[in-house]
Amino acid sequence: MDLFEYQGKELFARVGVKVPRGRMATTTAEAWSAAAELGGRVVVKAQVQVGGRGKAGGIKLAEGPDEAAARASEILGMDIKGHVVHRLWIEQASEIAAEYYASFTLDRAAKKHLALVSAKGGMDIEAVAAESPEALARLHIDPVIGLTNWQASELVYRAGLDRATARKSAAALRSLYDAFVSLDCDLVEVNPLILTGEGEILALDAKVTLDSNAFFRHPDFESFREAFTVDPIEAMARERDLNFIKLDGSVGIIGNGAGLVMSTLDLVSLVGGSASNFLDVGGGAGEETMKSALEVLTHDPSVRVVLINIFGGITRCDQVTGGIIEAARILDLPWPLVVRLDGTNAEQARVMLAEVASDRIVPAATMREAAEKAVALAGEG
Repeated sequence: MDLFEYQGKELFARVGVKVPRGRMATTTAEAWSAAAELGGRVVVKAQVQVGGRGKAGGIKLAEGPDEAAARASEILGMDIKGHVVHRLWIEQASEIAAEYYASFTLDRAAKKHLALVSAKGGMDIEAVAAESPEALARLHIDPVIGLTNWQASELVYRAGLDRATARKSAAALRSLYDAFVSLDCDLVEVNPLILTGEGEILALDAKVTLDSNAFFRHPDFESFREAFTVDPIEAMARERDLNFIKLDGSVGIIGNGAGLVMSTLDLVSLVGGSASNFLDVGGGAGEETMKSALEVLTHDPSVRVVLINIFGGITRCDQVTGGIIEAARILDLPWPLVVRLDGTNAEQARVMLAEVASDRIVPAATMREAAEKAVALAGEG
């Protein structure tokens, strides 16, 4: 689960990471009250899960409550890269002497945690990595041992952070790593991590991704979901025990198993198309599951064609095909189906498909053929 900045900072403060004082607001009146309570200069920050807020006008300085309310009225309702602003974070303004970048995530290939630190904070870190790779210090961390004092110090020196406050910077990195581990995060990223004029290290931003599989250890994390507007299609899929993620393309994807679905998404992209979703029906999917999956996709207006890619292990291809044929009969499917099947009872399933093959149900022998046909039918190829 990706958190809003204010949620990430609330967690940071809970576990000892230093952050500026702030208050959340959803109206101009709440922004005025928050600014009055904090006192002095404040920063009004749009709460959206996308970068580039500052360039889009979603972060503005205010000298007091009245100006904070005025800035809030300008930002609330703003569309930032497709994300509408419904919440604000009113934060005490900080005196910035230097801006750093710091993140901790999991490197699955190395089977270790990965730290990235740079003295070039406040910038597009991807551009820094591409243009000045030497400015980005990388360090793998053994998750059993954790981030040691000497490793934190090594990151500070290799990244070129201010030497006079090196101990404080190293301590801040250790606190961020402790947050990453203790909160069961997939990602903790702070850009910028600032050095103030008084020599303190503060997290001026907080990009936090929590591992939803670890929520049983943090029952209070469920409350974070209340802040999010749930996509109605995703809610429908969740009610039917389907793993669904909305994407931006026009080729609907249904598969059984996360790895197979991901491979299908990659192949659609490889042949020039773009997927509109990730939909995993799981192992053992039968007729009812397939009908439910297809019905869910009928609610997505961006879908132009659906590619069904099934590999039968415990899943029986003939049952899946029965569900597809039944769904095509009883549902008003607004798009053609491209179907590729392999594995358990695949031959029987292919015979069933051949009997109903048409311009609305299109069999394919291989994943590549299925992807190419789907992309062509979507008008993307």
